[in-house]
Amino acid sequence: MNEQANSGPGGDLCIRTLAMPADTNANGDIFGGWLLSQMDVGGGVFASKVAKSRTVTVAIEAMNFRKAVYVGDLVSVHAQLVRVGRTSITVHLEAWALRRGEQHPFLVTDGNFTYVSIDEHGRPQAVRPTDTAIAT
Repeated sequence: MNEQANSGPGGDLCIRTLAMPADTNANGDIFGGWLLSQMDVGGGVFASKVAKSRTVTVAIEAMNFRKAVYVGDLVSVHAQLVRVGRTSITVHLEAWALRRGEQHPFLVTDGNFTYVSIDEHGRPQAVRPTDTAIAT
């Protein structure tokens, strides 16, 4: 488990949203797919910022669903740069939840997402180096 799981979220906050009843499965828990999509949105925002271009998701690996998310939980997605390749960017994403009445968020899901920088025609292009393109 990530050592930050004990201390709190790290990296850039990319998205924060409230888990709603429409996002539940038949058991009343939040769909894993909904959580995965929130992470992908947040990761895409982060990857586009690093690439200074449009990006697309090409891979998701090492996805770990650690705890359930419930209706009313405030979900935050945090990103940390793992690697910048010629056309790709790998980002470690963590989703943290904060329950009503609680003071500290907890890690619910994490994984590595890979995005590719694309041009205006949808073809892969070289990632433009930036100051943020240094793995942390």
